[in-house]
This record gives sequence, structure tokens and C-alpha cells, in this order.
Amino acid sequence: MDTQPDIDTRGLFEARYAAFLARIAALRPRLHRYCARMTGSVLDGEDVMQDVVFEAYRKLDGFDDSRALDPWLFRIAHNRCIDFLRRRAVRVGAEAAVAEPDVVAPSDPAGLDVGHAIERLVVVLPPKERACVLLKDVFDYSLEEIADLVGSTVGGVKAALSRGRGKLAMVRDAPRASRLPDPAALELLRLYVERFNRGDWEGLRALASADARLRVADCFSGRLADSPYFAEYERAAALWRLALGEVDGETVLILLSDAGNGWAPHAAIRLSVIDGRIERIEDYFQCPWILPAAASVVLKADPPRIL
Repeated sequence: MDTQPDIDTRGLFEARYAAFLARIAALRPRLHRYCARMTGSVLDGEDVMQDVVFEAYRKLDGFDDSRALDPWLFRIAHNRCIDFLRRRAVRVGAEAAVAEPDVVAPSDPAGLDVGHAIERLVVVLPPKERACVLLKDVFDYSLEEIADLVGSTVGGVKAALSRGRGKLAMVRDAPRASRLPDPAALELLRLYVERFNRGDWEGLRALASADARLRVADCFSGRLADSPYFAEYERAAALWRLALGEVDGETVLILLSDAGNGWAPHAAIRLSVIDGRIERIEDYFQCPWILPAAASVVLKADPPRIL
């Protein structure tokens, strides 16, 4: 989505929006963690979180400053995640789950680990159960707070928790989704990496369509041709390299930084390829919480390097 607030004619975010980002900086890793687990992807989770932040910014003038920001942002995040899941058509059984009677099992099933151990397993649950388990067992919200966040009752939350925990107790491993590009797109990604690493900036521009879009989190949203994107990397080329890789099974580009002790992963970059041309670049350079939140980061070397 490229209709965000406070973007000037060059696509750059303006100072007032940047100030809001600074205000909520401490909350953003937690927000991303929730969105990532709800969507099942650390990169999709970041995209949803960007929309959450934009929506909160638009509504800021009507926000009661005596209230805490945390639950307000999480409520927006929850609604955005549900919208995302609906659009992706994976809310299978969600309506049926909501319609189930608020019956609570006598006790929660034994043997369920909480915290980080369940975060990557909740993707198997319908959205309501997924949200309730995350908010209670990972983020430690009260039943009353969860009911308010997800638009339910305390009884409904208890029922969703009981169902979700029961299902998770029988799950051993999180499902691994594979989002491999087609061979032609994969070859273009390899060519992009090769040209980036040898500093062929005009060659990189030639890989993109005339109307290609660019989104650099917290910085720019608009047409690639109107951005200083490649010039920024060109100015600091010695500090960066690219590698083909995977983040939680999705093929992406991994931006590597040289901090003086070898090349290390810094960020992920998504390229959308249509008909042999780059149609969209999503650069997560300014989102340091993404890669640490991933279940797996793999550099496609020979042999692959699992980080």
C-alpha cells in the first residue's frame, strides 16, 4: 500500500511522522513479534506492522493521552492481522470457531510449553485461538485485556485458550511454508545480487520496470525511479554485500554488513518479479528486529549457511 500519511512529493517520510516512530520505538519489536506470529511470516508481519503504525498515526489526534499506547496499538495490530489473514484466504474455520459455545475444559492440557516454544506453532490455529494464546501465554495480557483487544468476552477468551492450548499440545513442529520463486525469477534475483556486489548500479536499474515501486520501512514509499535508493547504497558500497538466502523458507535477498570481523546478515530485501522485471522492492534495512525473530535464516552458499 502506497498511500501512507506524511509522505512528501519525493516519497520521503516527513519529520512529524518520524517523531511518532521515535515515540513508539520501544514497542515496535513486540508489535512485530505479534504480527509475525499471527501472519506466520516475519516479513509479512513487518508489512502489517507498518500499516498498523500508519493507522495509529492517522488516529493520533483523537487518542486519549491518559491511556496506555501498548493495548491501543495491539488492538489495531490484531484487527490488521485479521484483515491480512482474510485477504490471504487462510481464515479457515475462523467463523466456526467464533460461533462455538463458550465452554471451558476442566483444565488446560498438560505438557504445553509456553513462551518462545509455542510462538512458531500457533500458525496451526484459527485466528481467534492464535491471538488469544499469543496474547495470554506470550505477551501475558489478562483475560479482560484480551477480550477487549480481540472483541470478545472473557468466557470467549477462556474457551479459545482452552481449544488452542489443547491443539498445540498435540503439535510437535511448526509447519514449514515454502515460497520459492519460479526459475526465471530466481535467475533475476541471482543477477541482482551479482550486479549489486560488483557495483553495477545502472545494471540494477535496468532490471526494474519503469513503474517499479519501492518501500523502505520508515523512510520511503513511492516509485523506485523517484527515489535515491541505489545512490544510497552506492555511497556506502564498501560496507554492504548481498547474498541470495531464505528467511523462514521464503527466498529473499540478505543484506550483509561488514563490521570489521567478517560479513554478517543485517536485513532482508524482498523483490517482486513479474514478466522478467522487478515490479517492487521492499527493503527492511531499518528493521533490526526481523532477522532475530525468524525461525531460520539461510544463506544460499555452497553448502548453504544456516545462521
